[in-house]
Amino acid sequence: MKLLVLNGPNLGRLDLRDSAIYGTLNFTELSQLIMECAINHGFEPDIRQSDSESEIIGWLHEAADAKTPVIFNPAAFTHYSHAIGDAAAMLKAPLIEVHLSNPLAREEFRHTSVISPVAAGTIAGFGPASYELAIRAMQGLVGSLGGSTA
Repeated sequence: MKLLVLNGPNLGRLDLRDSAIYGTLNFTELSQLIMECAINHGFEPDIRQSDSESEIIGWLHEAADAKTPVIFNPAAFTHYSHAIGDAAAMLKAPLIEVHLSNPLAREEFRHTSVISPVAAGTIAGFGPASYELAIRAMQGLVGSLGGSTA
């Protein structure tokens, strides 16, 4: 079963960000961890990262059309991109929102998510394990749907 794992702005540069918040993995290492975990849970992962709002919207449209489940770390777009939120609302398969850090333990502007209202759930604050937990949760969600996604 296909699984789209989307990552928003600046996540491609994890190695340059504050390791106390984002951990020590670079994006290639994080992608490898996600890939291995997803394969071990029966998924065919497609891992993508973009700093472009329009590119992410296009990918969400593709996922909606193909009924592909999505694990999504929208990064800074979490807090203000209503266009991405609208695209996420079009999904026909489950969406799980993930974050490496816990946005609710950070600055006030990070406490609002425009993605959470359309997500099956949110997993945050566990570093790279947030993705692993999301993959396990997604396995349960698509299993309960009878694996009917593309």
